[in-house]
Amino acid sequence: MASAPDQLTLQRHRDLIGRENRPYVRWAILALLGVLLLLGLANVFGQRPHTDTASADGIELEVYSPRRLRSGLFFMSRFTIRAERELEAATLVLDPGWLEGITLNTVEPSPVGEANRDGKLAFDLGRVRAGTKHVFFLHFQVNPTNVGRRAQDVELQDGTTPLLHIDRTLTVYP
Repeated sequence: MASAPDQLTLQRHRDLIGRENRPYVRWAILALLGVLLLLGLANVFGQRPHTDTASADGIELEVYSPRRLRSGLFFMSRFTIRAERELEAATLVLDPGWLEGITLNTVEPSPVGEANRDGKLAFDLGRVRAGTKHVFFLHFQVNPTNVGRRAQDVELQDGTTPLLHIDRTLTVYP
C-alpha cells in the first residue's frame, strides 16, 4: 500500500481522530437550513394575501392583503367597498403601520384627495353610489431593513363619520 502524502496523517485525515462529532454538527446545521427552506416554501414567512371583512348598515369593506411579509418583497393590497346605500364622501383611513418601513409605489385609481388625520393616512375616494362597489389598489415594497410587527388597521368613513373598522397586524420577517 502507498504511503500518505507529506502533509497528511492517517489518524487525523482518514480516521478523523479528534473530529468524531464534527460530521453530526454539520448534518444538524444542514438539516436546520433545509427546515427553514421548507417553511419558506410552505408560506410560513408570508406574502400570501388574507381577506378581512367588516360590514354594517348596508356597507361592506373588504381588505385583501398579506399579514406576513419578508423584507424586500413587492406586494399589493386591494380594498373593496360594497354599498347598498350611498356614501357621499367615502374615505379610507390607514394606520401608520401601512407605511412604516414600507414604500408606497402606486395608488389606483387615484383618490379625489389625500390627507393626514391624526397621524393616519386618509384617502378620499369620493361618492360611492348605492348598489355599486369601489375597488382601490395600493402597491408597496417592503424596505430591506424593515423587520417587526405593527398595526395595520383600516377604517372606512363617510366624510369624518366612522362607519367600519378592521383590525389588522402585519409581521415582517428578515
